[in-house]
Amino acid sequence: MMENFKSGFVAIIGRPNVGKSTFMNKVIGQKIAIMSDKAQTTRNKIQGVLTQDDAQIVFIDTPGIHKPKHRLGDFMVKTAENTLNEVDSILFMINAKEGYGRGDQYILDMLQNVNRPVYLVINKIDLIHPDELFPLIEQYKGKLEFEEVIPISALEGNNVTHLLDVLKGNLPEGPQYYPEDQVTDHPERFIITELIREKVLQLTREEIPHSIAVVMENMEERDNNSLFIQATIVTERKTQKGILIGKQGSMLKNIGKYARQDIEALLGSKVYLELWVKVKIDWRNKQNQLHEYGFRSDEY
Repeated sequence: MMENFKSGFVAIIGRPNVGKSTFMNKVIGQKIAIMSDKAQTTRNKIQGVLTQDDAQIVFIDTPGIHKPKHRLGDFMVKTAENTLNEVDSILFMINAKEGYGRGDQYILDMLQNVNRPVYLVINKIDLIHPDELFPLIEQYKGKLEFEEVIPISALEGNNVTHLLDVLKGNLPEGPQYYPEDQVTDHPERFIITELIREKVLQLTREEIPHSIAVVMENMEERDNNSLFIQATIVTERKTQKGILIGKQGSMLKNIGKYARQDIEALLGSKVYLELWVKVKIDWRNKQNQLHEYGFRSDEY
């Protein structure tokens, strides 16, 4: 490792659907955070690791901050709040197209109590006219003292390199926390269940809100370097089970097909994926079931 190597942790915070996961995947160069145009896609802290010759930045994609409506919501908000005082820098990401909203004020109030440099990252600038940018910057600048304001398009890649350079410039000297070929600290099993959940969100559209969890039941290697994976999609209502399975199993087949393609791309091997659907009434408000599906109280 070279001398003067820099490393540190950067939290990405923002209202739901501002493009945090798109940014993370762009920077890391592969898909580690699931993307959906529905709010509340990210449920756990996803750590993405960017290693360069002279630095390593560990990104933490916090769950979108919102006023919680159930115990799962409480967990997600506490996870995000706790993250903020453990990192070296914070990226407060907003959606240029949507502009200032009440949810932003909730986050700004929280950031008042955080003793860390906060960068305002205005994402999705490809969706607005350049003339709209300046008033937006002025509006936010009056609300908090930002280290810097950086407009980007995570999808197109505009200005992302500049943002990384700024972050790197302010990182402390430190060790390389992760091997250079490691892009996330989450186990493969977690990312696989997230990819399956992403397909459910994308394919079922409005019928299935965020009342699903995906549980890995079994993952084993077979002789010919292929993987056999069994997973269960847990939902809250019987009607949702019907939608998830679809006519003659068509919806479940599609979820499995598209998830398998992503999992094969991630792992670089052939995958056999078997999915089931199970109903657990009101699981998002039951502590023991939150634990069973990976939302542990020792994390908040």
